Amino acid sequence: MTSPVAETTIEAKEAEGLRDVAADLYLETRQYSRQELEAERAVVRKKLDRIIMPMQVLPNHICVTYCLQFLDKLSLNYASAYTFIPDLGLEGHRYSWVAAIFNFGYLFWALPANFLIQRLPIGKLTGTMIFIWSVLLCCHVAAKNYAGILVLRFLLGMGEAGISPSIMNIVAMFYSRSEQPLRMCIFLGFNGASTVVGSLLGYGLGHIKGTALVSWQWIFLVIGLMNFVWSIVFLLFMPDNATNAWFLNHKQKVVAVDRISGNMVGVKTKQYKPKQVVEALLDVKVWILVLIGMATGVINGGVSNFGSSLIRGFGFSSLNSTLLQLPNGVIEFLIVPTCGLVATYIKDVRCLTLMTVCLIPLGGLLGIRLTSLKHRWSLVGSSWLQGIVGAPIILCWNLLSTNIAGHTKRSVSNGLWFVFYAAGNIVGSNIFDTRQAPRYFSALTGMIVCYCATILLGGFLWAYMVWENRRRDRLLGSNEETIRDAEEQAILDGFKDRTDSENQNFRFSL
Repeated sequence: MTSPVAETTIEAKEAEGLRDVAADLYLETRQYSRQELEAERAVVRKKLDRIIMPMQVLPNHICVTYCLQFLDKLSLNYASAYTFIPDLGLEGHRYSWVAAIFNFGYLFWALPANFLIQRLPIGKLTGTMIFIWSVLLCCHVAAKNYAGILVLRFLLGMGEAGISPSIMNIVAMFYSRSEQPLRMCIFLGFNGASTVVGSLLGYGLGHIKGTALVSWQWIFLVIGLMNFVWSIVFLLFMPDNATNAWFLNHKQKVVAVDRISGNMVGVKTKQYKPKQVVEALLDVKVWILVLIGMATGVINGGVSNFGSSLIRGFGFSSLNSTLLQLPNGVIEFLIVPTCGLVATYIKDVRCLTLMTVCLIPLGGLLGIRLTSLKHRWSLVGSSWLQGIVGAPIILCWNLLSTNIAGHTKRSVSNGLWFVFYAAGNIVGSNIFDTRQAPRYFSALTGMIVCYCATILLGGFLWAYMVWENRRRDRLLGSNEETIRDAEEQAILDGFKDRTDSENQNFRFSL
């Protein structure tokens, strides 16, 4: 039997044209006083942090998932420090193509993956993707030649194409605009933890002798099995959205939706709208963010796949070149969440933080480019700063998730971002010409140009959104009652799946 409350919310939802998956819970917020909702907000946030993020003592989902995903990407880098390249005949440009083919798979599946994220339950979809990539990573052990490893890396890229956009959507579903920068930077900061774990793991497994498997095979197998176990945990415990969050009671689910209603984007609408596709393709903000994604992708592709090769070129052994990447991870683990703190507690500085943090690894690249090989520890120290590329990447994601409204538009925008990011990674994997080892001057110059481009694009985006916010403020006027009504309408339009262009009461986060 349907309860009177349920009947009322269904009728209200139909009357107001709401199709959001959490529309019923949003309408129920009207049955509580503002004081009742505010009283429960802190309790709900703490529960979300315990399950979704690592803010309390319980194991979390997002950070472990991202740590393991980045460990997968680094596995090739660690394997290359041993006999992986000669065993599979990957000398010359072949290793570069093995590194790049992952991103071709990523690029191929990025848009379909984002379409699936909009249409399917996100927790179950993400857990399934983790399971698939864990199996594929274990299969790397059986690779015997160049062709075999190319196929496996392409499929692995497809398997991982939906993970980052899934995590972006999960954070946006459960956290307010002001809470997102810190939490997104924390989970990307776990890339640094992944580098630390991977460096120690690669160093330890490099000492295994006298077994049927060689060191690089042990690296793929161990990391694959870690992901396999985690996929089961993720499938069992990660909710799809507030409506089926098993750790919240009904009133807390209502509060969870009320908490994020101010984002002005709703929670999730499964209906696909072609009109929003066109709007995404014509939006200046989308293309600025996409170009930043491509530039940071070039840098990430180079650093992720050639970190070991670069350090070996400074005069260190294979084992030590793996271990010497550990400080890189520590720096990333500290700097990226710090950027999140700044963007959270200082208003409207996300673009400025993105631009400023690029100066640190840019200085490191200039140091590598200009320092003599005689000063190998200065070169290693400069290389440690390259892990900070995660900071502009995650801030770019946050700008994308908070400033694009309309679920089809967001799906297309996210897909475009990851397509161009994958393309950048392909370029980054191939600008390291082994004939230029150990200096790789052309690759270093290319990455320096990409950081400069990121800084300029970040400044242009900031100026554009400031101008657009002021234009909308002038149209609205300064009457307090009118402003209050506009804010309420903006929230309702978000649950009606209106885009940031259609919803003129929407304001951009700078």
